[in-house]
Amino acid sequence: MHIQWFPGHMTKALRMMEENVKLVDCLIYVLDSRCIAASFNPKLNELAGGKPILYVLNKADLVEREDLNAWIKYFKDNNMQVVVCNSANGNTQKVIDGLKILNKNLIEKYQNKGVNRSIRAMVVGIPNSGKSTLINNLCGAKRTITGDRPGVTRGKQWVVLAKGVELLDTPGTLWPSFENQEHAKHLAFVGSINEDILNIIELAEEMLDFCRKNYLQNLLGRYKITELPQENNLALEYIAKKRGFLLKGGILDTERLAKTVIDDFRKGKLGLIMLEKCEDLK
Repeated sequence: MHIQWFPGHMTKALRMMEENVKLVDCLIYVLDSRCIAASFNPKLNELAGGKPILYVLNKADLVEREDLNAWIKYFKDNNMQVVVCNSANGNTQKVIDGLKILNKNLIEKYQNKGVNRSIRAMVVGIPNSGKSTLINNLCGAKRTITGDRPGVTRGKQWVVLAKGVELLDTPGTLWPSFENQEHAKHLAFVGSINEDILNIIELAEEMLDFCRKNYLQNLLGRYKITELPQENNLALEYIAKKRGFLLKGGILDTERLAKTVIDDFRKGKLGLIMLEKCEDLK
């Protein structure tokens, strides 16, 4: 399965972000804890232009803490300011605290001048990383548009917080070409790529293959089976049969099961799964 997706609105979004980065003091870079390496968009790294970045490892409740701790150490060892949160549960105060630490010198500079100035941050990240949900929880109100599909936020949105912070929400963006197809696959798993361009059955087969190799007990427990065939297509058919996913005439409804497998992963029903562990970095 080869994945490639870079719709026209992302080109416009990157251009808009390049034009507006001069208006902010720093960036909040939201990463999906399940695929931290794949969440790094080289274009967004270039966009920062040397401005300080607060990295937010979001959706932390969907991975094992031990696996996440290894990534936290990696960030800190490389002098990168990082916080962990789950924006969907409102655990976002760490982001405000992290911004204040990141901009400590700037805050003191204006305080010494007697100027009460807000910190301005641009919020960036891949599609469906939880950027808008993060902002909504920081605001305490639903001021941005959120969704569980990529491409919901299409334009810039300024949000003023009462805590001395102004946020510029931006559309989720990828990069023009996926040189690393493993990363592309992981982005598809977490919902950062429009499913209209994907073969859902092949995607689910890849998901089962990954879990068979790394989280087999999660699969066995979720689907109440005792074994799983080694061949990807047979694995999907096997679970469909065991779970009673049938069409008229007793034909296996593998497409329905494929959607179920991907949905189960995204909602954490397959257990705590990290697609890219820090120890796998090369």
